Amino acid sequence: MKPVIALVGRPNVGKSTLFNRLTKSRDAIVADFAGLTRDRHYGNGKQGRYEYIVIDTGGFEPDASSGIYKEMAKQTQQAVAEADVVVFVVDARAGLSGQDHDIANYLRRLGKPTLLVANKAEGMVEGVQLSEFYELGLGDVTPVSAAHGQGIRSLVELALDPLNLPEDDEVVEDNSAIKLAVAGRPNVGKSTLINTWLGEERLVAFDMPGTTRDAISVPFERNGQRFELIDTAGLRRKGKVFEAIEKFSVVKTLQAIESANVVLLLLDATQGITDQDAHIAGYILESGRAVVIAINKWDAVDDYQRQLVERAIETRLSFLKFASVHFISAKKRQGLGPLWTSIAEAHRSATVKMSTPILTRLLLEAVQFQTPKKTGMYRPKLRYAHQGGMNPPLIVVHGNSLEHVTEAYKRFLEGRFRKEFKLVGTPLRIEMKTSENPFADRESR
Repeated sequence: MKPVIALVGRPNVGKSTLFNRLTKSRDAIVADFAGLTRDRHYGNGKQGRYEYIVIDTGGFEPDASSGIYKEMAKQTQQAVAEADVVVFVVDARAGLSGQDHDIANYLRRLGKPTLLVANKAEGMVEGVQLSEFYELGLGDVTPVSAAHGQGIRSLVELALDPLNLPEDDEVVEDNSAIKLAVAGRPNVGKSTLINTWLGEERLVAFDMPGTTRDAISVPFERNGQRFELIDTAGLRRKGKVFEAIEKFSVVKTLQAIESANVVLLLLDATQGITDQDAHIAGYILESGRAVVIAINKWDAVDDYQRQLVERAIETRLSFLKFASVHFISAKKRQGLGPLWTSIAEAHRSATVKMSTPILTRLLLEAVQFQTPKKTGMYRPKLRYAHQGGMNPPLIVVHGNSLEHVTEAYKRFLEGRFRKEFKLVGTPLRIEMKTSENPFADRESR
């Protein structure tokens, strides 16, 4: 699972700018005034072969007792609890402040791996102008400039170094077991569903710590098929789950989705389809994972609420229309049999092998049935197709002028491929690859 880096510091030290630099995005809003960021913000980053999750936080006041600053402090405390390593950002130009001391004291008490980073350090003499930050007692100071991209690579290397990430040849995966992640908001019934599964099958479950400390895998077997259930909440003792983290965190869900073969998106019929449900569904689609949707607590709603939920699924989760939808009651053990059938079918679809002759035949039949639209002087010519990957399935189409193929025509092709291979519960990606013109250089002269 991906390691998690949390950015912590007082307001206006450049945490959001650093977040954008680490994730190579512009997802965090940046402005030259304090207090702009209030909630936690998550993003993915990559350096070399290592991928990681970054959490941006608001200005941190550990001792805030009321108002918005107290809520912002809670958000930051949760981010720190979720993180594998904390990057404490200070302002190299503004110098050391009393608030920096308060944050340093808080981080020292936690004992979590912490990297002290002095931002806005472009053009500064490291040994002289940054020496005051050694008072914080957090070790060496790493100078960076998030705005100019200086020192970012070294920062990531230093942040990931204490985590002892395994080398590529040390990673051993069990490909015979289907990795199933149960994802969803708090209190939708994830724990109840997991305990019901384990109770029905009467399997001995044991905790298997992963690379992230709080992740738990539960191996079990059903009808001869081995599964590895990646649990985001519910199987830990209540005494070990403190209030700030509840029994759920965004990071755990993101990590579970990334490492799974199939994701079970669990929704709550009594609460309807919320924005957070749609965000999690969007992340599943973006990651390319096979997905099955289950609406829990179906027995607890009346006919009118059921109609509202069904309509919300069609509108708010329309981008997952390829996924099977099941209406269940984990507490009363209703509808769980068909759920397993869809999970197995989604995994089969995500890992299906598609031969080149069949794909090419389907492609040519589709072109004969409906020719791609002409754009200006160019009409795309689709010649052959082959499989480029699995989980999610990727079909690579070769030809000429394929950059002019419309999204509508790609959806038309997707429908033909899905029907032939009976793909259910998995996204299907189609990549257009135009053949190079050997006379292009000669024509441009």
